[in-house]
Amino acid sequence: MKIAFLDRDGVINKEVDHLYKISEFEYTYRCKDALKLLINDGFSIIIVTNQAGIGKGLFTEKDYDVLTNFYTADLRKDGIRVLEVLHCPHYEFSVIEQYRKKCVCRKPSPGMILAATERYDIDLKNSILVGDKVTDVQAGQAAGIAKSYLVQSGHNIREDDFRKYEVFPNLYELATNILGG
Repeated sequence: MKIAFLDRDGVINKEVDHLYKISEFEYTYRCKDALKLLINDGFSIIIVTNQAGIGKGLFTEKDYDVLTNFYTADLRKDGIRVLEVLHCPHYEFSVIEQYRKKCVCRKPSPGMILAATERYDIDLKNSILVGDKVTDVQAGQAAGIAKSYLVQSGHNIREDDFRKYEVFPNLYELATNILGG
């Protein structure tokens, strides 16, 4: 199966530093339309997201789960099924000891993507990764995903990264351009 591996913050939802409150969750421009285009083109959706705010003690795993359940249920109402949401709560400088480590899942390491390949029959050569930071793209490349893209709907992208990577304004513009939709 081909997968669209998507970062959450800045790709699915507007960038909010350490987002965990439903009241602060807002989709990026035409995100749902973009997800439908990807699904209609045969992609399954897996979200891979670093969540260092858990390790920093800014919010809990339960807070994270509540938000995840909220937006995945909201997407399902529009016929958008997310195959899985993977997150890494670890951060090497975490204030909470159980999360204080340099983790193989934290992007730019490919651990979350590789974990998904152990659970599903994923064709990485026909899969894509979309992120709003270079570390997202690096994780995709390290996992062997053939095509990784950056979007400008989250973190600022450095000028020289525009020369290194394919960059789109947001997930919707990416989907319409790479799929011809």
